[in-house]
Amino acid sequence: MNERFLPIGIQDFEKLRNGNYIYVDKTQYIYNLTRTSTPYFLSRPRRFGKSLLLSTMEAYFQGKKELFKGLAIEKLEKDWTQYPVIKISFGIGSYANTEIFHAVLDDMLSRIEKELGIEKNSDVPSVRLSNLIHSAYEKYKKQVVIIIDEYDKPVLDAIYTDFEEKNREELRAFYSPLKECDKYIRFLFITGITKISHLNIFSGLNQLDDISLTAQYSAICGISEEELDKYFKPEIEALAKHEESSVEEIKAYLKKMYDGYHFCHNVEGVYNPFCLLKSLKYQDFGYYWFESGTPSLLIKALQNQPLELSTMVNGRRVDEIHFREYDPSSRNILPVFYQSGYLTIKDFDKTDRTYLLDFPNREVEKCFLEVLLNKYLTIPYDDMGLEISNLKDAIRLKDVDRIFTLIKAAVADLPTIVQKDICENYYESVTHLIFRLTGFRVTSELQSVNGRSDIVLETNDAVFIFELKMDKGKDASIIADEALAQIDAKGYADRFTVSGKSMHKTGVVFSSEGKGLILWKVEK
Repeated sequence: MNERFLPIGIQDFEKLRNGNYIYVDKTQYIYNLTRTSTPYFLSRPRRFGKSLLLSTMEAYFQGKKELFKGLAIEKLEKDWTQYPVIKISFGIGSYANTEIFHAVLDDMLSRIEKELGIEKNSDVPSVRLSNLIHSAYEKYKKQVVIIIDEYDKPVLDAIYTDFEEKNREELRAFYSPLKECDKYIRFLFITGITKISHLNIFSGLNQLDDISLTAQYSAICGISEEELDKYFKPEIEALAKHEESSVEEIKAYLKKMYDGYHFCHNVEGVYNPFCLLKSLKYQDFGYYWFESGTPSLLIKALQNQPLELSTMVNGRRVDEIHFREYDPSSRNILPVFYQSGYLTIKDFDKTDRTYLLDFPNREVEKCFLEVLLNKYLTIPYDDMGLEISNLKDAIRLKDVDRIFTLIKAAVADLPTIVQKDICENYYESVTHLIFRLTGFRVTSELQSVNGRSDIVLETNDAVFIFELKMDKGKDASIIADEALAQIDAKGYADRFTVSGKSMHKTGVVFSSEGKGLILWKVEK
């Protein structure tokens, strides 16, 4: 039996197929897409398999039939026609300024001109692209296939800088020939992280079909549960043996860590392929997310936005228009978080057509919360990491006093980025954030018959209900008593009475002047 290799970081289809790497067959999707000349757009997070998908498309349109032996498309395709292919990829490199963008673009167009045997006719990128399309059509007597990978990276790399608009203008001009050359194009496929408004690539190409949120193509990138079982059974069994666990236990933990991405409502979730393959290769349930999705975009967005932690860590129900498209003129950063993979679709309300966005899995949640902790707490994260470990121990021991002694230390000072008039949001959100990082089940605003409890934390044998209040110049002890009374009056604990778990109700009071945690009382 030949040795099997996991295709970590392999983005070239030909290299993968010739190197005995495991290939999760996505060619059925490619066959379906290429039946027409419809131009398509697909949004997915980075390192989610987009580049490999496009490389597979490229090999298909180049007529490399031998690479597809044993794959679905081998039986489906009867006419292997070779087309001239123009492949443009912005995936490599950083585009922090327009000069770098120009240099990379010039190098890329020069390479394509050389590959197709077409003379450079101008120094203007849009003119060169138009010439490539026309000349390739005339030279090869066939329509041209155009594949564009990470079309938006030059804009996102420069996000919130003086170069964002400049790079956007350059891209707008560069992509302009795609509409006028439509009759010369056999197939156009564009991928990126987000759909950027005001770029004209979408308004200019009137028939561009955005398949990012369609059920039919929800699993075109990533690895489904069925594919996990079909292609990676030996690796899962090896991991189970290494962990001295059953295959079922290993699959459940893999699912918790790396599954959960939904790119449409009411569809099966998919795994992040990069993180899943790293776990299988190194037989470790590591946190690989920041290797696959750099937090730089996240950090830039947070630095540019006012504090809205509650909408980030509690899940958020929104209309599709609020997360499908990034508008540089808007302060709405949900599209950045969703399309970067930090949030995903968890629920859909058919009546008002709203989506619930939340973390896809434990790995992304932990990495996301670590970034927030580092930004919004005065304690350095290295120290806070130790405190989280101590907090988990206190929760397991049901030591509420110890729990809030640790919380008090973490929120001792109001960070300078937080204004006093929004410190209530800050304290409630950061408290929730800290509890979420422990890994226990945490819910904010849990609905009961008479109201919503602030924070509910559950372990295997205990339930903690925390009602958070601000002092607002009043006696903190009285407010803590009122918080405890509210827990009982609103029946926040009623749903847990049959669980058999111990109950721990706590009234917590924060300073409205930004002076941190003042007092907590536990119901005796």
